[in-house]
Amino acid sequence: MIELKKSIRLKNSIRNQKKIYLIIIGLAVISLIVGILFLFMLSKENISYIQKNIGEYFSNIGSENSTDLFLNTFLSNLIYVLVIWVLGLSVVGLPIIVSILLFKFFTFGLSISSIISTYGFSGIIKLFINIFPHELLFLITLILVSFYGISFCIKLFNYLFFRRLINFKEVMNKYTRILIIAILCVLIVSLYKGYIMPILLK
Repeated sequence: MIELKKSIRLKNSIRNQKKIYLIIIGLAVISLIVGILFLFMLSKENISYIQKNIGEYFSNIGSENSTDLFLNTFLSNLIYVLVIWVLGLSVVGLPIIVSILLFKFFTFGLSISSIISTYGFSGIIKLFINIFPHELLFLITLILVSFYGISFCIKLFNYLFFRRLINFKEVMNKYTRILIIAILCVLIVSLYKGYIMPILLK
């Protein structure tokens, strides 16, 4: 009887985790699409301003010191990961985690449409060679951290308000491992952007 209850509890847990994962991906995709379409809602002046900034961005990457670019990328991306991870330790962190994730996917979508608008067909090549490799890995990393952060929030909520038991040691160990994996991914992203991307842009 006890084994049956454990089995049912495990199945329900897996089902709930799948729902969380699908909701996160669904919202992320919607934000990405909205970001892509958002450019076409702007005035010509705003579009021209964005295109000018895009041009300056790629020019600066080609001339910027690789070590500085690596460190700036690593620190800025690490902040996102750490903020989401810490928010996962709080019951009230869930909506903020979702907001951060949606914002990042929205800006990525806006970047895609802006680069294509600025460079045309060559913009697609720039995206696949210079942007997609590191940005997609970072976005996947954010999804991973957000998923476990939201799951942690929900477990804390259930523990505090419904007194559902939780093995804090086991959960924290797993949550910490996710943070370490995320930091390694951020390191790879930063190395690519700092030392490989400038070479490809030349």
